[in-house]
Amino acid sequence: MFAIVKIAGQQFKVKKGESLYVPHISGKTGDKVEFNEALFVANDGKFSFGDEAKANVKAEIVSELVKGEKVIAFKMKRRKGFRKKHGHRTQYTKIKIESIA
Repeated sequence: MFAIVKIAGQQFKVKKGESLYVPHISGKTGDKVEFNEALFVANDGKFSFGDEAKANVKAEIVSELVKGEKVIAFKMKRRKGFRKKHGHRTQYTKIKIESIA
């Protein structure tokens, strides 16, 4: 059984026992979170999607804050002496899927 769930505005394919990195979710390590917005559910060859897809995905937060790779945005205008360097590291949360019901 697997499901496609919307988590923090992004879609993720989840299976029981799987660990994945999602955009930062508030909570501490060990907290339980639940995702209700299922877009697609596959269960023993039976598929449901759209409004018919009803699934609750329960997960546990493994690591509350994980930083992604550094991304640098460099702006420059030639012959003008204009240079700007902006950068960031996206924050993620590692979760482990406990059940899909």
